[in-house]
Amino acid sequence: MENMVTVFLFGKKYEVPESLTIMEAMEYSGYQLVRGCGCRNGFCGACATIYRIAGDRELKACLACSTKVENNMYVATLPFFPLVKEVYDIEKVKPTERIMMQLYPEIYACVGCNACTKACTQGLNVMQYIAYAQRGEYEKCAEESFDCVMCGVCSSRCPAGISHPQVAMLARRLNGKYLAPHCEHLDVRVEEIREGKFEALIESLMEKPLAEIKELYNTREIEK
Repeated sequence: MENMVTVFLFGKKYEVPESLTIMEAMEYSGYQLVRGCGCRNGFCGACATIYRIAGDRELKACLACSTKVENNMYVATLPFFPLVKEVYDIEKVKPTERIMMQLYPEIYACVGCNACTKACTQGLNVMQYIAYAQRGEYEKCAEESFDCVMCGVCSSRCPAGISHPQVAMLARRLNGKYLAPHCEHLDVRVEEIREGKFEALIESLMEKPLAEIKELYNTREIEK
C-alpha cells in the first residue's frame, strides 16, 4: 500500500498517494481535466499552479504536471492569466528601444522587487531579461528568456503589471527577424518540410512509446 498524503485541491481535502504529481492527484481525486493540462510534460506552461504548505507563509509556484504532491499542500491552479498582448506587424517594427517603449511601456515601471524571478516555474532570471528589454538589448533578452513557457505566473506576482512573457516573445521575434545571423540550412529544411519529406518519419515516431522517443531525443546528433 502506497503512503498517502493529505492535499487540499481548490479548498477540498483529499488523501492521495505521495508518488503522484499535482496533476495526477487531481485526476486521482476525481477531477476531469479538460483545460490547464496541455502537454503533461512540463513544456507548454498550461498547468501553472500556486500552492502553500500548511504552516508556511510562502506562496510557491510550479507546473502541476511536473511537481510532486506534499503533505498538507494547499493547491490552486492558474491555467490562464490575462497578459497584455499588443498587436504588431513583425515586418514593420524595428529592433530599437523605442518599439519596446511604444508596445510595453510598463516595463519601465519595474521596481526591482524580483518577485517575477522568484515565481518563475522554469527558474529563469525574469527580472534580468526585462532589464535587457528596457535597454534594447534584444539578443540578451532572447537568450535569457529562451526557456519561457508563457505560463504567466511571473506576471501574476508583478506589482507593475508587466506582461513578462509577451515582452520576451517580442524580443525573441526581433532577434530572430533582424539580429540573429541568417541560417541558410534552415531555409532548406523548411522547404523539405513543406514538400512532405519528413511525414513518414513523423508518423513512425508517433507510434513509438514515450521512453523510446526520449532516448532518441537525448542521443540525437546535434548540428554544429
